[in-house]
Amino acid sequence: MATITSSVKIPRTVWILGYVSLCMDLSSELIHSLLPIYMVSTLGVSALMLGVIEGIAEATAMIVKVFSGAVSDFIRRRKALLLMGYGLAAVTKPIFPLAHSAEAVFSARFLDRIGKGIRGAPRDALVADVAPPSIRGACFGLRQSMDTVGAFLGPLLAILLMYLLSSNIQQVLWFAVIPGFLAVLLLWFGIRENSIAPAAPGARRSPIRRDLLRRLSPSYWCVVLLGAVFTLTRFSEAFLVLRAQELGLPTVWIPLVLVVMALFYSLSAYPAGWLSDRLSRFGLLGFSLVLLIGADLVLARATTEAALMVGVALWGLHMGFSQGLLATLVADTSPVEFKGTAFGVFNLVSGVAMLLASVIAGWLWQYHGSMATFTIGSVLAALTLFMLMLFMLMLFRRRITGSH
Repeated sequence: MATITSSVKIPRTVWILGYVSLCMDLSSELIHSLLPIYMVSTLGVSALMLGVIEGIAEATAMIVKVFSGAVSDFIRRRKALLLMGYGLAAVTKPIFPLAHSAEAVFSARFLDRIGKGIRGAPRDALVADVAPPSIRGACFGLRQSMDTVGAFLGPLLAILLMYLLSSNIQQVLWFAVIPGFLAVLLLWFGIRENSIAPAAPGARRSPIRRDLLRRLSPSYWCVVLLGAVFTLTRFSEAFLVLRAQELGLPTVWIPLVLVVMALFYSLSAYPAGWLSDRLSRFGLLGFSLVLLIGADLVLARATTEAALMVGVALWGLHMGFSQGLLATLVADTSPVEFKGTAFGVFNLVSGVAMLLASVIAGWLWQYHGSMATFTIGSVLAALTLFMLMLFMLMLFRRRITGSH
């Protein structure tokens, strides 16, 4: 691992991307903290259909990333795709308060996630482009942490607006428009992109090619597999919101679930990234799985609001100790000239896993109840932890053998 140099500073571009993520997540999470309840209670959507909608939406975002990442490598620019992605997400925000059917909400959610998919891989690749190797984990952790500050402020603002506007969800959703467009303005004026390192000979023939994928290392493909398995263990946060409603939390306070989750997510993301520059990244990922197992078990058996919040807090800590680290591992194991493609492929595989996870969670919830959903989640997380331990043991043995 690279030697840590205390004088190395996090680049300005990473900070700006962090503020852009903060504004867009504030906008998105203000909406998403209320959307599951709106769809289930007002529009009559079932838990299974909610899982399908959430799964398709999140999977779409991840799958689109494979193309946006490859295109950003092909054109040697990231900012144009970032503006396209954040711009599309911003223009979808007014659709949510105007929607009066599940189909309209699904269309807005689908377009919003396409925007997320367009910007996701180029943004991560841009962080990887500018981050000094000795503080790469801290750079990814900082951007992730600022992203989750927005995810914390969005539901908090939703609570305040629900109180002031007498729980009128549609009126509250209009306020998400402002930070969404602010994110686009920050990106437009705040990011000055430098040229990416020249591609290898022949690399510009096509954005996505089989020979390019073969150039990605076995270590990278191990990270892709690890990311997919991690995603299978963690379904959409919409089910945390439904769990709060099931326990009788008043509608005006339901966004508090995502406030608590985002708070612990944001507080842990940067420290997790900082630690990953000094400790084993795989070891920290194992710790994140322990946190997820605890979260699932607490949420499965919660009978009080206090227990619910403990489970949600553990869920947020798991996110903080996993998401930034997985992105860092992708950056560590991918070639400089193909980082956009590497992040895109990683998110394509994770997107398929997210779709499966959310559909399975919705089916379990509808036919077997919330306890089955979270209990099965804990079992899958435990199996993933066991697989990770075997993988770490294999790496350890390989290093010992190599040293002799």
